[in-house]
Amino acid sequence: MKRNMCLVFCMVITLLALSGCVGSYESYSAEGIENTAQSAETTDWELTTYDIVNNFNDVTMTVKEGTVSSTGLTVTFEYNSDNQCIYGEYFCLEKKINGKWYQVPIPIDGYYGFEDIGYDLAYGENIEWEVNWNWIYGSLDTGEYRIVKDLLDFRGTGDYDKYYLAAEFTIY
Repeated sequence: MKRNMCLVFCMVITLLALSGCVGSYESYSAEGIENTAQSAETTDWELTTYDIVNNFNDVTMTVKEGTVSSTGLTVTFEYNSDNQCIYGEYFCLEKKINGKWYQVPIPIDGYYGFEDIGYDLAYGENIEWEVNWNWIYGSLDTGEYRIVKDLLDFRGTGDYDKYYLAAEFTIY
Protein backbone atom coordinates (compact mmCIF):
# COMPACT_ATOMS: atom_id res chain seq x y z
CA MET A 1 0.00 0.00 0.00
CA LYS A 2 2.80 2.43 0.90
CA ARG A 3 4.54 1.48 -2.33
CA ASN A 4 1.44 2.30 -4.43
CA MET A 5 0.92 5.62 -2.62
CA CYS A 6 4.56 6.54 -3.24
CA LEU A 7 4.20 5.65 -6.93
CA VAL A 8 1.03 7.76 -7.30
CA PHE A 9 2.71 10.67 -5.49
CA CYS A 10 5.74 10.48 -7.84
CA MET A 11 3.47 10.39 -10.90
CA VAL A 12 1.55 13.49 -9.72
CA ILE A 13 4.80 15.38 -9.09
CA THR A 14 6.11 14.37 -12.53
CA LEU A 15 2.91 15.52 -14.27
CA LEU A 16 3.02 18.85 -12.44
CA ALA A 17 6.65 19.33 -13.44
CA LEU A 18 5.90 18.51 -17.09
CA SER A 19 2.96 20.89 -17.24
CA GLY A 20 5.23 23.64 -15.87
CA CYS A 21 7.77 22.95 -18.62
CA VAL A 22 5.15 23.23 -21.34
CA GLY A 23 4.05 26.64 -20.01
CA SER A 24 7.65 27.86 -19.98
CA TYR A 25 8.22 26.69 -23.54
CA GLU A 26 5.19 28.59 -24.82
CA SER A 27 6.39 31.83 -23.25
CA TYR A 28 9.58 31.66 -25.36
CA SER A 29 7.87 31.00 -28.67
CA ALA A 30 8.57 32.99 -31.83
CA GLU A 31 5.50 35.12 -31.07
CA GLY A 32 7.04 36.13 -27.74
CA ILE A 33 10.30 37.09 -29.45
CA GLU A 34 8.37 39.19 -31.98
CA ASN A 35 6.54 41.08 -29.23
CA THR A 36 9.83 41.79 -27.43
CA ALA A 37 11.37 43.19 -30.63
CA GLN A 38 8.35 45.37 -31.33
CA SER A 39 8.28 46.80 -27.81
CA ALA A 40 12.01 47.61 -28.04
CA GLU A 41 11.33 49.47 -31.29
CA THR A 42 8.58 51.62 -29.87
CA THR A 43 10.07 52.26 -26.42
CA ASP A 44 13.59 52.85 -25.14
CA TRP A 45 16.45 51.33 -27.09
CA GLU A 46 19.23 49.48 -25.25
CA LEU A 47 22.48 51.32 -24.60
CA THR A 48 25.53 50.00 -26.41
CA THR A 49 27.52 47.15 -24.94
CA TYR A 50 30.61 48.26 -26.90
CA ASP A 51 32.17 50.74 -24.50
CA ILE A 52 35.70 50.32 -25.89
CA VAL A 53 36.11 50.55 -29.66
CA ASN A 54 38.96 51.37 -32.05
CA ASN A 55 41.63 50.45 -29.50
CA PHE A 56 43.62 48.19 -31.85
CA ASN A 57 46.34 50.56 -33.07
CA ASP A 58 47.28 48.50 -36.14
CA VAL A 59 43.84 48.46 -37.82
CA THR A 60 41.44 51.20 -38.84
CA MET A 61 37.94 50.85 -40.25
CA THR A 62 36.40 53.78 -42.11
CA VAL A 63 33.27 54.26 -44.18
CA LYS A 64 34.08 54.65 -47.87
CA GLU A 65 32.95 58.05 -49.11
CA GLY A 66 29.86 58.04 -51.31
CA THR A 67 28.71 54.50 -50.37
CA VAL A 68 26.25 55.23 -47.53
CA SER A 69 22.57 54.50 -48.15
CA SER A 70 19.66 53.71 -45.84
CA THR A 71 20.21 49.98 -46.49
CA GLY A 72 23.99 49.60 -46.60
CA LEU A 73 27.49 50.97 -47.07
CA THR A 74 31.10 49.96 -47.74
CA VAL A 75 33.81 50.04 -45.09
CA THR A 76 37.56 50.02 -45.68
CA PHE A 77 40.01 48.19 -43.41
CA GLU A 78 43.59 49.40 -43.32
CA TYR A 79 46.00 47.00 -41.63
CA ASN A 80 49.59 47.79 -40.63
CA SER A 81 50.84 44.87 -38.53
CA ASP A 82 52.70 41.61 -39.07
CA ASN A 83 50.22 39.61 -36.97
CA GLN A 84 47.37 37.68 -38.54
CA CYS A 85 44.01 39.43 -38.20
CA ILE A 86 40.66 37.87 -38.99
CA TYR A 87 37.19 39.41 -39.36
CA GLY A 88 33.84 37.85 -40.20
CA GLU A 89 30.36 38.71 -41.46
CA TYR A 90 28.96 39.76 -38.06
CA PHE A 91 28.25 43.45 -37.46
CA CYS A 92 26.06 45.57 -35.23
CA LEU A 93 24.44 48.95 -35.94
CA GLU A 94 24.04 51.67 -33.34
CA LYS A 95 22.34 55.07 -33.43
CA LYS A 96 23.42 58.18 -31.54
CA ILE A 97 20.54 59.54 -29.48
CA ASN A 98 21.14 62.52 -27.17
CA GLY A 99 24.91 62.00 -27.35
CA LYS A 100 24.83 58.29 -26.43
CA TRP A 101 25.05 55.17 -28.61
CA TYR A 102 22.04 52.81 -28.63
CA GLN A 103 21.69 49.44 -30.37
CA VAL A 104 19.38 49.55 -33.38
CA PRO A 105 16.61 46.99 -32.69
CA ILE A 106 16.37 44.01 -35.03
CA PRO A 107 12.76 43.69 -36.26
CA ILE A 108 13.08 40.14 -37.66
CA ASP A 109 10.41 37.58 -36.77
CA GLY A 110 12.02 34.33 -35.62
CA TYR A 111 15.66 33.41 -35.88
CA TYR A 112 18.53 34.97 -37.83
CA GLY A 113 22.28 34.53 -38.07
CA PHE A 114 25.49 35.49 -39.80
CA GLU A 115 27.69 33.23 -41.92
CA ASP A 116 30.50 31.92 -39.70
CA ILE A 117 33.51 32.64 -41.89
CA GLY A 118 36.89 34.25 -41.30
CA TYR A 119 38.43 36.74 -43.72
CA ASP A 120 42.16 37.36 -43.44
CA LEU A 121 43.65 40.85 -43.32
CA ALA A 122 47.13 41.02 -44.83
CA TYR A 123 49.80 43.55 -43.85
CA GLY A 124 49.56 46.87 -45.68
CA GLU A 125 46.33 46.01 -47.49
CA ASN A 126 43.26 48.19 -47.76
CA ILE A 127 40.30 45.87 -47.98
CA GLU A 128 36.78 46.99 -48.83
CA TRP A 129 33.84 45.15 -47.24
CA GLU A 130 30.35 45.83 -48.56
CA VAL A 131 27.52 45.67 -46.02
CA ASN A 132 23.82 45.29 -46.80
CA TRP A 133 21.74 45.41 -43.62
CA ASN A 134 18.31 45.55 -45.25
CA TRP A 135 17.77 41.83 -44.48
CA ILE A 136 18.28 42.33 -40.73
CA TYR A 137 17.55 45.99 -39.88
CA GLY A 138 15.50 47.16 -42.84
CA SER A 139 15.88 50.72 -44.10
CA LEU A 140 17.31 53.15 -41.52
CA ASP A 141 15.75 56.52 -40.68
CA THR A 142 17.78 59.72 -40.85
CA GLY A 143 20.33 60.17 -38.09
CA GLU A 144 23.87 59.51 -36.88
CA TYR A 145 24.89 55.85 -36.80
CA ARG A 146 27.93 53.65 -36.43
CA ILE A 147 28.73 50.14 -37.54
CA VAL A 148 30.60 47.94 -35.05
CA LYS A 149 32.64 44.88 -36.08
CA ASP A 150 34.78 42.47 -34.14
CA LEU A 151 38.31 41.62 -35.23
CA LEU A 152 40.64 38.91 -33.96
CA ASP A 153 44.36 39.53 -33.49
CA PHE A 154 45.21 35.86 -34.09
CA ARG A 155 48.44 34.27 -32.82
CA GLY A 156 47.46 30.60 -32.82
CA THR A 157 44.66 28.16 -32.06
CA GLY A 158 42.88 29.50 -28.99
CA ASP A 159 45.44 32.33 -28.68
CA TYR A 160 43.94 35.61 -29.86
CA ASP A 161 42.65 38.96 -28.65
CA LYS A 162 39.27 40.32 -29.75
CA TYR A 163 38.91 44.00 -30.60
CA TYR A 164 35.92 46.04 -31.73
CA LEU A 165 36.13 48.57 -34.54
CA ALA A 166 33.52 51.27 -35.12
CA ALA A 167 32.97 53.63 -38.05
CA GLU A 168 30.46 56.46 -37.91
CA PHE A 169 28.15 57.55 -40.73
CA THR A 170 25.09 59.71 -41.26
CA ILE A 171 21.83 58.92 -43.05
CA TYR A 172 20.26 62.05 -44.56
